[in-house]
Order: sequence, then C-alpha cells, then structure tokens
Amino acid sequence: MSSNTLQIERAAPPREDRLGAGTAFCGTCEELKSRIGLKGSGCLNQAARSFSQSFGCQFTLSLAMLNTLQNTVVVVHGPVGCGFWSVGGLGSSRGQKRLRDPTALSPIWVSSNLDEHDVINGGEKKLREAVIYADREFHPEAIVVASSCVPALIGDDVDAILESLHPDVQAELVSVNCEGFKTRLMATAYDAVYNGILKNLSSSRIKRESYVAGNKLDDLLWDYRRNHTVNVCNVGSMGRADELELQRLLNVLELNVNFLPCYTRPRDFRRVLDAALNVSICATHDDYYLRHIKEQFGIPYIIGAMPIGRKFTARWLLDIARFFGIEERAKALIEKEDAALDAALQPYRAALKGKRAYVSGGEIRIFVTGELLEDLGLEIAGYKAHHVDEFMKPFLEAGENTDKTFINVASQQPFEQANIVRRLKPDVLVIHTGSGNITSKHGIPVFPLFLPANNYMGYSGAFEVAYRLKRVLSNCQYNRNLHKYRPLPYRAEWYDKEAWSYIT
Repeated sequence: MSSNTLQIERAAPPREDRLGAGTAFCGTCEELKSRIGLKGSGCLNQAARSFSQSFGCQFTLSLAMLNTLQNTVVVVHGPVGCGFWSVGGLGSSRGQKRLRDPTALSPIWVSSNLDEHDVINGGEKKLREAVIYADREFHPEAIVVASSCVPALIGDDVDAILESLHPDVQAELVSVNCEGFKTRLMATAYDAVYNGILKNLSSSRIKRESYVAGNKLDDLLWDYRRNHTVNVCNVGSMGRADELELQRLLNVLELNVNFLPCYTRPRDFRRVLDAALNVSICATHDDYYLRHIKEQFGIPYIIGAMPIGRKFTARWLLDIARFFGIEERAKALIEKEDAALDAALQPYRAALKGKRAYVSGGEIRIFVTGELLEDLGLEIAGYKAHHVDEFMKPFLEAGENTDKTFINVASQQPFEQANIVRRLKPDVLVIHTGSGNITSKHGIPVFPLFLPANNYMGYSGAFEVAYRLKRVLSNCQYNRNLHKYRPLPYRAEWYDKEAWSYIT
C-alpha cells in the first residue's frame, strides 16, 4: 500500500508479503525474538515444514466474520462444500446477533454450487443467478460474494460480474476475494473482509448520514458527540458480554462507543467518520482497515494490546484516555476497578496458584491471556501461536520473564502440539474451542481461549476467567477417559523426536 495513494487494492495482499509473517517455529521466546524481522526481513517468513498435517483456511475464517453482519446475504462462490462453516457456526452467529437485536435473522447464505462442468466453462452464469436470487428472495441490505479457490483458479472476474449486476439488484454488492490457497495465514481473512468493506461499503461512498445540517445548537451538539465518540473494532472471538464491559468502562470516562464490523448493518460503515478515534481490540484483526481509514479520511487510530487482564485493560484505557486528555479520570477508574477485582479474586488465587498452563491461539491473545493467568497465580509452561509477525515483537521485547518460555508457531499442526504437550506436561490447555476434539485426548483439562458466550475482557472478564478456570481444573475425568480409551494416533517414535523435526 503506497502512502501517497487512496486506491484500495482489488484484493488484500497475503500477510506473508505485507507483514513478513511466518507459520513455522519451535524454540524459546528469546530465540524467536532474534528471528523476527519487520515486513519480510526475518528468516521466519521463509520457514516451512517438510511434513504438514493441517492448517487453517482464510476462506472459512472470512465466512465466520461475514456471517455476523446483519441484514446481509452471503453468496459462497464455489463448490457447495466450501460453505460448511456457515452451517457449523450457525448457532453461535444467530445467538450473538439476537443479543444485539432481538429481531435479527439467522445468517443467510446461498451457494453458486460450482461443479466439474463449471471448472471448464466458468462460473459466471451461476454467480449471476445466485446474486439475483438472493436479492429477490431475501431483499437484503447487502449481498456479499465470498470467492473460494475454484473461481480464482478458473479465472472468474467476480468484481466485474458484480459491477455489471448493479442495475439488476437493489442490494449493495460486496466482493470479498478470500481464496484459501493464496496464503498460509488464515488471519489474512480479516484483511480480505475489510478490503471488501473498503471497496464497497466505505471508501468513496462513505458519508455522514447520521447528521443533517440544522441550526447552530444542533451543529454544536453534533460536534460535541462526535468529539466524544470512539469506534471500537470488535472481533468474532468476543461476545456481547465483552462489548458491554468495554462500553461500561468507556462510558464511565464519558465516551460514547460504536462497535464494528461484527454484528453491524452494512450502512453502519458509512458512519465511521462520526467518531473522533478508531480503537482496535487486536492488531491481528484491524491494522489493514484502520490504516486505510486514516490515510483516506484522517481519522486517527490506536492499535495496542487486547484489553484482557488488569495490566492490558489498564493500558488500553490509558491509551484512549491520553488521546482525549482525560488520563487522571482513567487512572482513578483503574484504581477503583483494581481494588474491587483484587478482593473478588482472593479465593480463586489460592486454588490456581502453581498450576501450569499451555496457551494456544492468536499471536496477541496468547500473550495477554498469559499475563492474566500469571496474575491469577498460574505459571506458563509454553505458548503456541497461529502465526508470528511484527506485532508480536513488542510482547517478546517487553517480557524478560518469558525469554526461556517455549513457543511453537503453527497454524493447527496437532502432531507438533501432541509432542510438545507430552514434554511440557501442563496442568491445563488454554486453546481454541475448535481444537477441542483432539486436544481433549491429551487427558488434561481444556479451557477455551475464547467463547463468544462468555466474558473475557476487562475487569469482569478477568473474574469470570478465574471462576470458570477453577471449575475446569476441579474435574477433567471425561478427558482422562478419552485419553485412556481413544488415545492420540501418533506412534512412540514421533514422541522420541524433537517437535521441530519437520521445520525447514
């Protein structure tokens, strides 16, 4: 992205190119720190595996984000099986939508259903039919076309097809180029979705629809509200309880809060200028979008640590307060919240003290979660990050205590995880719920790194993590039985090897 152009790319570049990201490493945090380079200069960018068991797909992660949008139909352009995530995530998306709007509909998606014939002749006809059907059957505010691998391989120009369809449909048309084979990093999905939003729902079409010029008093009131409003970029891995906790804290600082992009309506993106500041929950999700918004419209942004645990929640609040010149007010709030949390955590610290945790997930979330767990009295046995890029570097440089901690960088790769867990022998695995099946077979307690139904962020989130973690550690007989009767499929020879044996 050039700094002197306002042009949005047709498709977001892979994070391997944009951020020099890597997905293959085993060693200590100290060793990883020495190998991370900025924007492609580090050797991790070229690391790979001579054997790979599995890895995440950016297409499915794009669908997970798109299915949260209200009053939107998602057209899966590809074979019908590529839409499996829209089925698997239906219950969670529907429930979270209705927590924000009781009248919200379940996610609606249709497929262009490409087959062998279309691979030869092209999928344009089926895509046109799918978009027109979605518009006339459901009358949505927007139709999002998510392109899987097949359209890219056969050369369908989805953007051109949608442009030609504008006279025939009422809905806004959004193209999201998120073909799975184009990147090893499933986190590129966030860039792909934001790219579609920038092309079609923001960018040159953006306007302040929430305000119509009136008298002088109206103007002053609107300016006051705008100058005290924050756009908080939420993520699919946070639930309504997390939003309410962050909103509570910011409201105490007399700031108004808008949440986007998840669980919003398409038209809400045209109100992004009606705020003084954009704030990220996580750099992994939002940097592509927020940098473009600042470049095009001059809206400043803050990208820091996730507000999980007292240390990083305080840092997140202070960063925002500093922008508005209300640091003293924020410090008073933090002091009060800390005192209340300390008292509430007293009985849980005694039960959790000395337990060892292995934390697996996104590169930012694992470190802020690790800080929370240490505050509760646990020790960190090791980390596993889906990928690593320049946004991890500040965490590695700031934490001298983590230098000797083991870390594995891998998108999935359960065979490496099995080897590492056996060596480290943690008391609990903190990991994505989607990994629960194979992870439970280790025979030790499993605690979800995130669950949209629960609260993780802010001060109330820290308490809820302590409460639920104590319950999980108190009884894991089910996992012990799985380990005994349905063991992991790896041979003893693999456990005798080093976990990094296949990393080249």
